[in-house]
Amino acid sequence: MVSRAVKRAFKYRFHPSDAQAAELTRTFGCVRLVYNMALQARTEAWTLRQERVTYNATSALLTGWKKTDGLAFLNEVSSVPLQQALRHLQAAFTNFFAKRAKYPTFKSRKKSRRSAEYTTSAFRWRDGKLTLAKMDQPLDIVWSRPLPDSATPSTVTVTQDAAGRWFVSLLCDDVIEQTPASGQVGIDAGLDSLLTLSTGEKITNPRHERRDRERLARAQRDLARKEKGSANRAKARLKVARVHARIADRRRDHLHKLTTRLVRETQTIVIEDLTVRNMVKNHSLARAISDAAWRQFRTLLEYKTDWYGRNLVVVDRWFPSSRLCSTCGAHAERIPLNVRSWTCRCGTVHDRDVNAARNILAAGLAVTACGDGVRPQRGNLRSGRPSVKQEHPRATTGIPVL
Repeated sequence: MVSRAVKRAFKYRFHPSDAQAAELTRTFGCVRLVYNMALQARTEAWTLRQERVTYNATSALLTGWKKTDGLAFLNEVSSVPLQQALRHLQAAFTNFFAKRAKYPTFKSRKKSRRSAEYTTSAFRWRDGKLTLAKMDQPLDIVWSRPLPDSATPSTVTVTQDAAGRWFVSLLCDDVIEQTPASGQVGIDAGLDSLLTLSTGEKITNPRHERRDRERLARAQRDLARKEKGSANRAKARLKVARVHARIADRRRDHLHKLTTRLVRETQTIVIEDLTVRNMVKNHSLARAISDAAWRQFRTLLEYKTDWYGRNLVVVDRWFPSSRLCSTCGAHAERIPLNVRSWTCRCGTVHDRDVNAARNILAAGLAVTACGDGVRPQRGNLRSGRPSVKQEHPRATTGIPVL
C-alpha cells in the first residue's frame, strides 16, 4: 500500500491561565501593530519614492522600532511572532504582484483575526506538553484527538475567535495511506439538497443557520439595545458570537465528514465551478447560498483529493448542466429555478438535480479523456459551449429532430 507524507495541521482548544491570556493578548496587539507599521512603510516608500521595500528591510525597521522609547514594549513579547507577521506581509505582497489577491489592508483591532505564529525556536514540545516563549507553564490543551505517532510540531499558531475561545494549531508531518478506490461521481450543488450525486443520491441540506435563526435574532436584538462602550454590550456581543460559532462549527463538521466519505469511496470526483461571490449578490438567495458553504466544500475537497491521490475535475461554470438531456444530449429552453423536473422531447423525464449531476460527470470524463478546457473562460473568450462532443450544424442538416 502506497503512503504519502504531508504537512497537516491539528487544531485543539485550550484554556489559558490569566497570566497566559494576558501575555497572548499583548502578543496579538504587537503582531497587529508591527504588521500595520510595516505595511504603511512599504506603501509610503512606493507612493513617495517608487521604492520597493523587501522583507529584510522591514526586519531592519523592526529592530529600529524596538530601540525607540515609544515602541520599547515590543521587547516584552516574543520576537518570533513579530517576525512571522512580516513574513505574512511579504506573502501578501507576493500574491498581490502575482495578481492572486488584492492589495494588503491594515489589520483592525475589532474585526481582524487575532493570531500569533510561533516557530520551533519560540516554543518547547516535551512529553506531549506545549510551552510557548515568555511563559512558565505549558498550555492546558484539550486533546480531542491524538497527534500522529512520534510527531513533533514545526509551527504553532495560537488564535482567539470572536466568541472568546482559544485555539492552538500544531503543524506536523503526517503519513496518509493511499487506499485504493474505484468509480467516478458527478456532484451538483444545490439548496433544496446540499449535494446531488450522479448515482441519484441526494444529501439533505442541514440548513444550520436557519435552525438557529431565532436564537441569533434574539441575541442581536439584545445587542442592539445595549449602550455602546458598556460592559453589558460586550457581554451581549459575546452571546451573538457564540451563536455564530455554533453555526460555523456544525457546518464545518458536516462538510468534513461529507468530503472525507466522498474521497475515500471514489477515485474521480467531478464538480462544477461556481462563482459564489457573484451568486450571493442575489439578495433573495444570498443567505441560503452562504449557509450552504459551497466554497468551503470545494476547498476541503481539493486538499483531501490531493492527500488521498484522487482525481478532482472542475467543469466550466458556463456548462448548461441543468438544460442538457443526459439521455439524448438535446438542449431544453431556459428552466426556472422553481421547476425541479422536466420532460425532454425524447420522452425522458428528468429530475433537475440528478440530470445536472450526470451531465457534470459526463463533462468531467470528457475532460480527462480528450483534455477539454477545465478552467472557466473569462470575458469575451467565453464560448459557452459544453465540454462534450458536438456536431457541426451542417453535419446534421436534413436529420429530423426527435
